Amino acid sequence: MDSDTATDPTAETAASPEALRAEMVEKVRKAGYAQREEVERVLRDTPRHEFVPEAGLKSAYNPWQAVITHRFEDGRSLSCASAPFVVAMMLDQLDVQPGNRVLEIGAGTGYNASLLARLTGRADLVTTIDIDPDVTAQASRNLTTAGHADVHVITGDGGLGYADHAPYDRLIATVSPWDIPAAWWQQLAPGARLVAPLRWRGQARSVGFTYTDGRLVSDSIYLCGFVYLVNADEGELSGPITADETVKLHWDRDQAIDLDALRGVLDQPRTTAWSGVTIAGDESHDGIWLRLTVTDQRVCRIDAHSDVAPEVCDPIQAFRSPALVDGDSLAYLTSRRQTNGDEVRWELGAIGHGPAAAELTEHLCDEIRAWTPERDRRKPTLIVYPVDMPDSELAGPAIDKTHSRFVLTYDDVSG
Repeated sequence: MDSDTATDPTAETAASPEALRAEMVEKVRKAGYAQREEVERVLRDTPRHEFVPEAGLKSAYNPWQAVITHRFEDGRSLSCASAPFVVAMMLDQLDVQPGNRVLEIGAGTGYNASLLARLTGRADLVTTIDIDPDVTAQASRNLTTAGHADVHVITGDGGLGYADHAPYDRLIATVSPWDIPAAWWQQLAPGARLVAPLRWRGQARSVGFTYTDGRLVSDSIYLCGFVYLVNADEGELSGPITADETVKLHWDRDQAIDLDALRGVLDQPRTTAWSGVTIAGDESHDGIWLRLTVTDQRVCRIDAHSDVAPEVCDPIQAFRSPALVDGDSLAYLTSRRQTNGDEVRWELGAIGHGPAAAELTEHLCDEIRAWTPERDRRKPTLIVYPVDMPDSELAGPAIDKTHSRFVLTYDDVSG
């Protein structure tokens, strides 16, 4: 205990789990999450710190911080307790009702399963599955301590779901799949809701769906990032375009990207175009990438190592920025600082290399300008169809996966 805490009784109160939890919930709600009354309630009632005992209280109740609990041998995250704002966001999307039968893919610490048990009202209606026995053992211990020993904790492949307790009214994935596995389709009840941090065209979004008429139709899409689903049919490809492998592209396997044609493309003359659109330093630009996944099948992700000089590659975010690839040419989103008195803003633009650089950079600027009137307020609908759905039945061009076909559209598909 430090000296300030010892002499100030309010400091200890402020540092208590209950006070930190209340503060966490208030910050999460102020940011726009936990908008459902029942989600706010279970966040307030559930002692998160007991599920992450290795973390200090402040870390456990930091609204924006995930707590990593297991790692692969190479250091990558295998399992974690998601940041509280992400937990709240996804539970808002899932809309659990009393008596719902729930399947969670990715057991984590058991914290999310505990929240789900409180939301549905019966712990025995919740099943959580994880492929790692150490993860499920920890989750089971934590759930028992929390009074939710009736939650079914299963060690197994989350990509296969868990047929024994199907059909499910709610399915939530707290690991990131590239596709909707076939087993998940088969284990959903009619009218079920599914929430998953899906990946397509190099980016990841938490998508909330309703299962209706044999398809999944989204009603919410939020930016997110998660540990990947292990053992799923993986269709995201990647490879370097520089000799030292410090700049890489990431794309989906249905895209015709030829790495051999692109190696060395950054050595070709640079073409730069500016959109005239500016953003503040704290203003999101991710809606541009999401829009591109609707309007242009050429979009993928570029990432540059932090050591790469801006003269070589200068994306708006080094490790994850949208790029357009066409044969032996590419263009990517960039920005430049603009100062007007005390005001600092950033102009969005594009940098391109290769024979088609001029066309690609101008096209990317056109997309930025098309995005800007409504910015991130306007989001598309993602419709996921079974893999055997013919083109004639789709609402637009498909992103083809192993078990499903993704179609993004700005059209109203509610009917």
